[in-house]
Amino acid sequence: MQKRVVSGIVGLALLVIMMISHQIVLGISFFVFSLIGISEFYNSLSGLGYRPIKFIGFTSCLPVLLIGLNGVVNWIDNYVDLFASLVYFSMAVYIIFIVLLSYLIFRNKKYNIVDISLTIYGVLYIPFLMSFVVLTRNLTHGFYYVWFIFIGAWVTDTFAYFTGVLFGNRKIIPDISPKKTVEGTIGGVVGCAVITVIYGLWINTKLMNAIPVSHLVILGVINGIISQLGDWLASAIKRHTKIKDFGKIMPGHGGILDRFDSILLIGPVVYFYFRAFF
Repeated sequence: MQKRVVSGIVGLALLVIMMISHQIVLGISFFVFSLIGISEFYNSLSGLGYRPIKFIGFTSCLPVLLIGLNGVVNWIDNYVDLFASLVYFSMAVYIIFIVLLSYLIFRNKKYNIVDISLTIYGVLYIPFLMSFVVLTRNLTHGFYYVWFIFIGAWVTDTFAYFTGVLFGNRKIIPDISPKKTVEGTIGGVVGCAVITVIYGLWINTKLMNAIPVSHLVILGVINGIISQLGDWLASAIKRHTKIKDFGKIMPGHGGILDRFDSILLIGPVVYFYFRAFF
C-alpha cells in the first residue's frame, strides 16, 4: 500500500506539471503514453499466441503527437484541420485497412483475421481514445475542461472503492471483477457527480461563460458510469489474457493501461460534451 501511495503521489505530481506546462508537453506525454499503452496491450495478447501487427499500432500513435503540436507548428495546424474532416479521417482509416488486408493476403502464413482484428482494436482502444485528452486540452478553456477527464476517472475509482469497502454487499460482475459491488458502483457515480459540481463551480469563478449546475450534474453522472465501464473493460481483457497487470511502469499500480483504462473512455465524453454545449 505504501508503494502504491508513493507512486500515486509521484504520478499526480507529474500530471500537474504536464498540465500547467505548455500544451505541447501534454501532447508529447500522451504520445509516449499511447506508445507504451498499445505495446502493453499487444504484449498481453501475444501471451495467448496472437500476433497483432505492432508496426501499425505504433504508427497510429503519431496523430496524438500531431494534435499536441497543433497551434505550435503551422503545417501541423493544416494537418489537424485536414484530419478533423470526416472525409479525410475516413481516408486514413481506409489506408490502414488496406495495409492490414495486405498483411492478411501476402503474409497469411504468419497473420490471420484474428491478428488483423486485434490490431485494429488496439488502434481504436488506445491512441484513438487517448487523443481526446489532447483534443480537450486544445479547446478554448481546455486547461480547465481537461481536468473533468481525470476527476471523472480517479474520483469515481476512489469513491467506488471506499463505498464498496464500507457498504458493499451485492456483487455486480463477479465473473470479471469479484470485488466490485452494486453499492460501490452507485457510490462511484454519486461521488463523481458531487466532485464534478464542486470543481465546476470553482472554475466558473475563472471563466466568463459559466457552466450551469445542471450540466455539471449530467456530466458527472455520465463520467461516473463511463469510468467504471472503462475499468471493467480492462478487467475483462486482463481476465481473458490471464494477466494481473498490463505492465509495471508504476509500482503498485501496474502499467499505463491499468491507470488510464477509465480515462480512455471518458476523454471522448468530455470533449464532445463541451464541443456540443459550450
